[in-house]
Amino acid sequence: MLFQQIATSIAAQTEGGHEELAPLWAEPWVFGVVMFALMLVLLFVTLSYTNLGNRHEAVEEHADPHRQHPNKHTHGQGH
Repeated sequence: MLFQQIATSIAAQTEGGHEELAPLWAEPWVFGVVMFALMLVLLFVTLSYTNLGNRHEAVEEHADPHRQHPNKHTHGQGH
């Protein structure tokens, strides 16, 4: 079924029927530049969060027996 639709689409294009392209509100290169700039902004936002783990020293986690779902694999920590 899909092959028939593809074949029909190709046959319609080769018959000489030329479809008019949709009008663009800017030059084509503007879309690429804007997308590149947005990706750079997102890159810098992502990179700004890379140092969050270094704000404080790492604290050793303790086994709390009163937790709702205690970890049963504490490997000798706590009790």
